[in-house]
Amino acid sequence: MITVRLWHEDILDKLPTNQFNGQHRELAALRGAGWGKKHATVDYIFDYPIEHLIVYHFRYLKLRRERGYNYNKKWEQASYRGKKCDKLEDVDFGLINKLLTSGKKCYKEHDNKYLQENINNLMEKGAVCRYYENYLRNRR
Repeated sequence: MITVRLWHEDILDKLPTNQFNGQHRELAALRGAGWGKKHATVDYIFDYPIEHLIVYHFRYLKLRRERGYNYNKKWEQASYRGKKCDKLEDVDFGLINKLLTSGKKCYKEHDNKYLQENINNLMEKGAVCRYYENYLRNRR
């Protein structure tokens, strides 16, 4: 079983509650003190500017609001890195805006293979949903 730290963007809105809430904890950790710290399952994100992670988190926060969940609104500030980290000094707001408006995924690694791995991971956890099977069938 693979360990997922960032779920494929296409299934964020379909994640079961435990995985959905866990994603916020992962994102907060990665945007905070975890930024740049090597970890086999997320090393690829460090090949991108931090703005990619911020946009991924912004997209997640939008879904979180839609589900009616609370969170610290400071995470909506691009420069915020949590209570224990200094704010980012040089945020590229142009890149953030470009990523947000383009609709493209933040990470090219989030491809069909990664999606299948994510779905397999959910199935191993017992979070099976017909949506995932239909989603995969329609993407082929």
